[in-house]
Amino acid sequence: MSQENVLITGASSGIGLELAKLFAADGDRLILVARRADKLEALADELRRNYGTQVQVIVADLRRPEAPQEIFDVVQSGGQPVDVLVNNAGFGARGRFVELDPQRQADMIQVNVTAPTRLARLFLPGMLQRNRGGILNVASTAAFQPGPYMSVYYATKAYILSFSEALAEEVRRTNVRISCLAPGPTITEFGDVADMSATKAFRHWVMEAEPVARAGYNAFRRGKALVVPGKLNRVGTLAVRFMPLSLARKVTAWIQQT
Repeated sequence: MSQENVLITGASSGIGLELAKLFAADGDRLILVARRADKLEALADELRRNYGTQVQVIVADLRRPEAPQEIFDVVQSGGQPVDVLVNNAGFGARGRFVELDPQRQADMIQVNVTAPTRLARLFLPGMLQRNRGGILNVASTAAFQPGPYMSVYYATKAYILSFSEALAEEVRRTNVRISCLAPGPTITEFGDVADMSATKAFRHWVMEAEPVARAGYNAFRRGKALVVPGKLNRVGTLAVRFMPLSLARKVTAWIQQT
């Protein structure tokens, strides 16, 4: 496999960090994007030391509408095209829709939906022109049903799943791959940030970040459009498809409780 240039958002921790290690182990050149410069630089040093790979760090806040274009411009100025885009950055918030901070919900839509869409639109044309590479989008098992008490987050992940599946079909006759990783509850900073660590979902069927990242990485390398890591997660997403929507809403509301 030839060396590729891989851009990963939300790379400073969790699934993004583990994906960075997997691509580095393959000898790929990495462009790591996140808000926290100290964590990015520490990870970059670790990857250079352990894998001898080239790593570029871009500090960017995807809550800012200008960030995707700024990231693209920085990459373009370096003269190295992005072969693989990993849209991993995202966050959630648990609570009643009318009680959560409206700006935080707007930021969630910006980070979870608008930024990955814009980044895909910026980088995908070059991939198609070169007829190589692809996009790995990180959604969630939340994408498969409505999510009371996390209504905006669930809706953003439903968008990412639908968007990814549609793009996968659009590029089907090319060598460009579009994959969607849909993990269930995972041990990352996400649970604490979203106030979910004490919920039933996180107390009963949580996975480590490394096997989740590996499942997504392997699915992308094989050109698989969708992967749901973990047997319980796969059973859950399958069950939702045969469950009345009214029941799915109630079950989801229940697992969001502490």
